[in-house]
Amino acid sequence: MILQIQAMFSFFKKKSPTLEVPSSAVTPATPVAQTAAATPAPEQRPAQTESVPAARQGWLDRLKAGLRKTGASITTVFTGTRIDDELYEELETALLVADTGVKATEHLLQDLKRRVKEAKATEPSQVKTLLADAITDLLLPLQKPLSIGDHQPTVIMVAGVNGAGKTTSIGKLTKHLADEGLSVLLAAADTFRAAAKEQLAVWATRNTVEIVSQQGGDPAAVSFDAVSAGRARGRDVVLVDTAGRLPTQLHLMEELKKIKRVVQKAEATAPHEVLLVIDGNTGQNALAQVKAFDDTLGLTGLIVTKLDGTAKGGVLCAIAREKPIPVYFIGVGEKLEDLETFNAREFAQALLS
Repeated sequence: MILQIQAMFSFFKKKSPTLEVPSSAVTPATPVAQTAAATPAPEQRPAQTESVPAARQGWLDRLKAGLRKTGASITTVFTGTRIDDELYEELETALLVADTGVKATEHLLQDLKRRVKEAKATEPSQVKTLLADAITDLLLPLQKPLSIGDHQPTVIMVAGVNGAGKTTSIGKLTKHLADEGLSVLLAAADTFRAAAKEQLAVWATRNTVEIVSQQGGDPAAVSFDAVSAGRARGRDVVLVDTAGRLPTQLHLMEELKKIKRVVQKAEATAPHEVLLVIDGNTGQNALAQVKAFDDTLGLTGLIVTKLDGTAKGGVLCAIAREKPIPVYFIGVGEKLEDLETFNAREFAQALLS
């Protein structure tokens, strides 16, 4: 049984034949409300209008505010009165400044010109709407829900460079999973950073979940113990927090490979998800990180953080064009509610709002 659970912070696809979910918690991904017209004619059907849950609307408002700096230089291109070569040249520059990347920029411009021709658009404002459609289509391959329940436990290994918000993202994800009634076990395998274990322990206490750690222990050994404990205790999810590192730190990247190999010894099919947390402020460097970590680990998903206030939010377009690994979540702040599922249409519209 596959359930798409929509609650305030629900954002993953759950597969579980045993968990009972109240019918009120299961709704379509895009709810549609039926509203009657004011004075419908006898033959008319009631009009359909889309309604957005209050929690999601609040998230959309924060996303728009967060992407304002990235979108400002792009949207100013459409303040003129003519659709000409100058408009496209200015748009090309704006997209590159937003760290969309050369390949994605070329793709978007070609796609946009085709759409403008087919729509017979005559106003720059129409071009802006068509650009939102083009960006949406480019980003759609990145839109995918995190699947929980195919395995017990579902083992999720999380990597990222120092400062990207990796451990904080794990804490937020733990909170959301626990709120859905899932039992979570944390593995403090980031033994290189002095405060990492303590930081993760705070999240474990806050979310009332268990944590496996060792004082000065080997990261791979901690991961092995956590996966073994998760299976023995019947936990739904095991989240493995690995040490932050740069792709150029080859000895540390080898340690990641070791963690993955050892986890597979504890559970043959694990890890079931390998996520990379990237800082949206780093632009094209984020794309380089995705390529390097994917080569090392075989990434299954991304968490993009710190998109609030960045001028480089276009990097998601570059990822979609050059390394289309699913973006499970995006973040626009430090608060719990500032981490949400990635939606291509929402992102494109927020970017050009």
